[in-house]
Amino acid sequence: MALHVPIVIVGAGPTGLTLANLLGVLGVETLVLERNAATVHEPRAVSIDDESLRTMQAAGVVAEVMSQTVTGYGSHYFSASGRCFAKVQPTEQPFGFPRRNAFRQPVLERQLRDALARFPHVTAKFQHELKSFEQDAKGVALTVTDADGNDATQTCDYLIACDGASSGVRRQLGITMAGSTFKERWLILDLENSPSASPHTKVFSNPARPCIALPGPNLTRRYEFMLHPHETDEELLAPEMVQHLMETHEAAPQSVLVRKAVYTFHARIADRWKDGRVMLAGDAAHLTPPFAGQGMNSGLRDVNNLAWKLAAVTRGALGPGLLDTYESERRDHAWAMIRFALNMGQVIGPKSRPAAFAIQMLFRVLDYFPAARDYVAQMKFKPPPHLGAGFLLPDDVGGKHTLVGRLYPQPKVESGGREVLLDDVLGDGFSILVRSPHADEALRALSAAPWNKLGARIIVMGRDVVEVGAPNPRLARYDNHVILLRPDRYVAACVKVDELEKGAKAIAALIRQTHTPFVPA
Repeated sequence: MALHVPIVIVGAGPTGLTLANLLGVLGVETLVLERNAATVHEPRAVSIDDESLRTMQAAGVVAEVMSQTVTGYGSHYFSASGRCFAKVQPTEQPFGFPRRNAFRQPVLERQLRDALARFPHVTAKFQHELKSFEQDAKGVALTVTDADGNDATQTCDYLIACDGASSGVRRQLGITMAGSTFKERWLILDLENSPSASPHTKVFSNPARPCIALPGPNLTRRYEFMLHPHETDEELLAPEMVQHLMETHEAAPQSVLVRKAVYTFHARIADRWKDGRVMLAGDAAHLTPPFAGQGMNSGLRDVNNLAWKLAAVTRGALGPGLLDTYESERRDHAWAMIRFALNMGQVIGPKSRPAAFAIQMLFRVLDYFPAARDYVAQMKFKPPPHLGAGFLLPDDVGGKHTLVGRLYPQPKVESGGREVLLDDVLGDGFSILVRSPHADEALRALSAAPWNKLGARIIVMGRDVVEVGAPNPRLARYDNHVILLRPDRYVAACVKVDELEKGAKAIAALIRQTHTPFVPA
């Protein structure tokens, strides 16, 4: 191992491996430490959303990931009598990809691990365990044990803990988790060679036995059954009970059971995500109930936020105070996704027949109102990512209508005679979108400091790239504006073309602020 690298990542799960690939793309020397001999073999997470696929696009692996993914599935909800009372089948792709997609975690982890071979500056060391660490103002010193039991010292500028729910790094820092661990238990059955007549998830909202059936790629399938308080794990894990549950919930006769397990779920979040030069990400920072399929996706949002900041700070382009914006930008949304998953759990697993009836009647009523029906069908109830404080400049629009702090849409565009997704034109760093008939005037202003200090790629919309299809109505209020996009595609600022001088002063102040400790708004 090199004696010193800028970044060390502990944990080679989806969160850690995605961060390593993002840092690889950004040219940051990185070391990944994983105590196990290989990536996981058993299925765990099974759902990857559009935001995460956009992160895979940034990491340069989206084509490979999607080759082993079932894209664009929905969820159909059934009553105890077998009546379908709700359908969630989103067709819109605001970020360039289908909103819900099925994958297999062992496959994804192999793809991400193999992709690291592209980068001579990224090294992954399996069967290497972090035993302890110490940090000071200059860096972090790690004691690492290899497969033969030999200890070595490794130093880094920043240590990122992606080491899961029982994070050893978090424990050494003395960081506690707030929230709840629930007594409710669920049985997982993972099947292979299990074809399904429908590509959609089936949710059996039956108080007698709530169940979720999720088709996956390559004829895989997952079932999740709720246990009742009077039932023991052993009763539900018994072969005859497993067989009964499969037969009564439409599993194909030729299905092969490859995994069965009982788990309880958590809704917890770390008291703090950063301690000096050490940061937590993924399950080390927050634990999400499984009902919305957002546990892994929340971890990928973490590292999409963190990767470009680590790159900017280690290069000296921005000050270390930038890293203090990580938790302030991610914490509220992570907790919103935990609450969202808990609410989904109430729909999936009603505790009584009256509760189930009330839920079904609510969906029937909503079906009479087109806007409400679309709200459900297009999955608009999922909390959208929105940064309230951090590396951004609020504009005078504010509220739910502002673009600032939001993930910028990713339409298809025509560029150089090709039809591509917008991010493929923007590159890996900052970018500036000029949406104005006075583009030449804006370009002159953007060639000066501080805009040019960000190394941003400047794109004139309608000239350098042309959006394919109908324009996004939400962007209409930002005509004659310059839009600053961060490398993670969140909008940092929207400045009117005739106020670029004023905007430049605000951007300069924002950059200076990263050289001092960040104080959230």
